[in-house]
Amino acid sequence: MSYMIGVDVGGTFTDFSLFDKKLGKLSHFKHSSTPEDPSKAIVDGVIHILSEHAILPGDVSYLAHGTTVATNALIEKKGARIGLITTKGFKDLMEIGWQKRPSLYDLLKKKPPSLIESGLIYEVKERILYDGTVETDIDEEEISAVVRALAAQGVEGFAVCTLFSFINPAHELKIRELILRECPDAYITLSSQLVPEFREYSRMSTTVLNTYLGPVMKRYVDRFGTSVADAGVEADPYITQSNGSVISIAETIESPVKTAVSGPSAGVIGANYIAGQCGIDKIITFDMGGTSIDVSLIENGVAQISNERLIEGYPARIPMIDIATVGAGGGSIGQIDEGGALKVGPQSAGALPGPACYGRGGELPTVTDANVVLGKLNPYRILGGRMEIKAPLAEQAITRHISQKSGLSPDEAAAGIVSVVNSNMIRAIRVVSVEKGYDPREFTLMAFGGAGPLHACEVAQKMGIHRVLIPPSPGTLCSLGLLMADTKFDLSHSRMLIADPSNVPALQEIFSRMIRDGSAFLDKEQVGDTEREFKCTVECRYEKQNYEIPISIDPGLTGDVLEQMIQTFHAEHEKLYGYSNHNKKIQMVNYRVSAIGVIDKPDLPVKEAVPGAKPPEPAEVRNVLFEGEPVRHLTNVYHRDEIETGCQIQGPAIIEEMDSTTILPPHWEAYVDELGNIRAAYREVKGNE
Repeated sequence: MSYMIGVDVGGTFTDFSLFDKKLGKLSHFKHSSTPEDPSKAIVDGVIHILSEHAILPGDVSYLAHGTTVATNALIEKKGARIGLITTKGFKDLMEIGWQKRPSLYDLLKKKPPSLIESGLIYEVKERILYDGTVETDIDEEEISAVVRALAAQGVEGFAVCTLFSFINPAHELKIRELILRECPDAYITLSSQLVPEFREYSRMSTTVLNTYLGPVMKRYVDRFGTSVADAGVEADPYITQSNGSVISIAETIESPVKTAVSGPSAGVIGANYIAGQCGIDKIITFDMGGTSIDVSLIENGVAQISNERLIEGYPARIPMIDIATVGAGGGSIGQIDEGGALKVGPQSAGALPGPACYGRGGELPTVTDANVVLGKLNPYRILGGRMEIKAPLAEQAITRHISQKSGLSPDEAAAGIVSVVNSNMIRAIRVVSVEKGYDPREFTLMAFGGAGPLHACEVAQKMGIHRVLIPPSPGTLCSLGLLMADTKFDLSHSRMLIADPSNVPALQEIFSRMIRDGSAFLDKEQVGDTEREFKCTVECRYEKQNYEIPISIDPGLTGDVLEQMIQTFHAEHEKLYGYSNHNKKIQMVNYRVSAIGVIDKPDLPVKEAVPGAKPPEPAEVRNVLFEGEPVRHLTNVYHRDEIETGCQIQGPAIIEEMDSTTILPPHWEAYVDELGNIRAAYREVKGNE
């Protein structure tokens, strides 16, 4: 059993990475996605790649995939019919929320619809106080009657969120017991187990989201597991979490909300691993696929983590890699709006019918069509020749829907589509960098996804970023990242304490308990003692503030460790907000432990540089219109697998491979390093150059 397979399910393609542990060889494959049942494309692709390499299914030791099932269920509002049980007086909390409009200046923008149908929220008489003491005990008869009423209305899942259960979960545990007595097969989420933290609206919203997704994910996981087993693969599959780790499918059923940004997080993990091998500790990931662009920032080899974010407008308080996503992908549709302006996205042509140039019935102009018209994309075939491209259909779609409505020529319309989509992506980069106090010019832009290398250099140039890194097989980096992902469980606890040496024993008790709980999770995943790591974080704020800053802390807590945490907090506060106050008391609010099971990761092949390596003969010379250039340039087109290690390529140039196309605009140059990465750099234009 010496083969590992990573699978990333995208909106247009499903990507596969196969690693042969004996030979140290990586192979990649793309298969059209099947949105109606994502598991079908996964199983079909696995069967194809095993057959192509003459591998027996029983020889697969590891299979992991990123999933969009949870995200799609939220987008399409196709989750389960659920009920909510909460403390008397709090049934309207999901409607009240934060009392903020979704858009401050858009008075017509609606709040996301409720995930719970009218009449399926029930209050019960119980009350636990802020210190965990019971003021009003639970009434078992009342709870049982509520459960029966919800069951009679056909609910599949029960969300349970009572006040201060994160301090004392006794009432929620009793409610679960009573639910199971009446409905033994019910799906149940307790807020005290999923989100044992304060801020009741975020806790309730996360609990509701998890319950809404649970039955849907359970059906998918059962179907996926059965299909994989039927294909002969004996390894238990894993699924990616939003924090960039993998967990078994059994654990996924318990907390499906943790997979909400599953696929993009795998790409960040893969990018971080490759950047580390290159000795680069500051990167901005640039993952552009068929429907969206996902951007994240990594500093000192650590991906930024967000402990709360909106998913389709609903707060989810779970650790996730901080990824900014906008609807700007290869399939994003260009259109002239009612005011005569050119807009691109967020609507996408998806896998079917896809861009017009795919010849699958798509008639609307997309970013992919624009790149074909501009000469950046191969006008005949992609995917190593497996998919035919029909350039006349691309020009026809742009002419009909953009040129005829705007008076622009097809070239101008196509250039406009690319310029608009690039601007959309620049805004996403600013969200993870400039808006959080980082200067993007200090970072390397790492481009991947099927369309990332196509746009990266032009986007980087506009941002003032002068270095771009493009890994081997960039279109399948997310599936490769799944082979690099560790197992991880995130635990949390809320308790207000002042950062003072007198509270060190309390801190030691909190973290010791969470580490024990984390060890129990790793036991279930069969992680060996020597493969375990524990990372601790304290979320701190100045007294009377309302938002916290996460500060890493050594698990071996001492007074010196606490003092170091205090100094780090002051420095981080200064960096984020422009000031710090060393005379102000620091309040510790939330405590987090990441229990990590470290897996063996593939060693990427290294090739020695070829002395005096020169560019290969171009496969063709194409007339290309680059952004910001007044005329087309005659541009050499190379096949990436023909470029030797150490070879220098001068822009303008196009580098094609099976899963992506890299564009080097004028004034850019690149070389291929020992790991097969393309390292591109911008040459400052001097004088009349």
